[in-house]
Amino acid sequence: MTLQQLEYIRAVEEYGHFGKAADACGVTQPTLSLMVKKLEEELDVRIFDREVHPVVPTSMGRKIIEKAGQVLYSANQIVEFTRSEKQLSSGPVSIAMIATVAPVLIPGMFTFLGKKYPDILPQVQEMLTSTIIQKLKKAEVDMGIMVSPVNDPDLMEIPLYHERFLAYVSPDYRELYDCEEIQAYELLDHPIWIIKDGLRRFDKSMLAEGERFSYDRMYEGGRAGTLIYIVNQNGGATIVPELHRGMILLSMQKNLRPIVNPDVSRTVCLVVRKDYVHEHMLNIIIESIRQSIPADNLEDMVKNGPLVL
Repeated sequence: MTLQQLEYIRAVEEYGHFGKAADACGVTQPTLSLMVKKLEEELDVRIFDREVHPVVPTSMGRKIIEKAGQVLYSANQIVEFTRSEKQLSSGPVSIAMIATVAPVLIPGMFTFLGKKYPDILPQVQEMLTSTIIQKLKKAEVDMGIMVSPVNDPDLMEIPLYHERFLAYVSPDYRELYDCEEIQAYELLDHPIWIIKDGLRRFDKSMLAEGERFSYDRMYEGGRAGTLIYIVNQNGGATIVPELHRGMILLSMQKNLRPIVNPDVSRTVCLVVRKDYVHEHMLNIIIESIRQSIPADNLEDMVKNGPLVL
């Protein structure tokens, strides 16, 4: 078994075609097919079902390919570990983040990296939390940015910043709009627009017995701007992350109200695999995020400078 064979089976899974996989790997189709066949013979299993098009892995093949990804990732870490500091400050870095932090972080991150580290090529995608975790564990992305806690033994969480949620209330919804601040327990007595399992209204009847109002009940995907637009058009209220305030038109910021007793808040963290070794790159990305966040929202770990893996 060779690393090259593992690269070949990942390519076949990705393209669903031996010819296209061979082109992507820079070899001829007979060469790739022969190497895959030898690996199947060595393991005494069929990795791919060749009778369907596009080609798909067998159930055992999927497990083997997943392990292959982890092995290739670890092998790449050995190569990367020996690179110079200059090399670790260049090249692509893939970052997956949840949609509700992307508008806050992406503009400042690209500006900072473009000016100070132009040789770093960030590749940023928005994903659901569950998808980010899955891709991190499969080594398909380098870093994830999501809400803490993640609580996965294979991943390391680095707190980045803390932020409260604010209520955004339609001026027509006087019962809440006339309040200078909104008690969290009172907010539950009013229908609230949320993005969780689709765009819908939330009310306390959806809470399980003893369950408390929390970030996780309000957002899974989508953007705060969508919820604000819904409130403006349909009335009612929603909640938005504190750091989205600057992206709301000044004429509409008067519709924001603090939520108190208790504050509704979240901690955003950067997550990497526990075997991640690019310490310098990690600190550069953290620094690029720090530039976008007000000092009051930063966690001590970020403010106090370089993180040692």
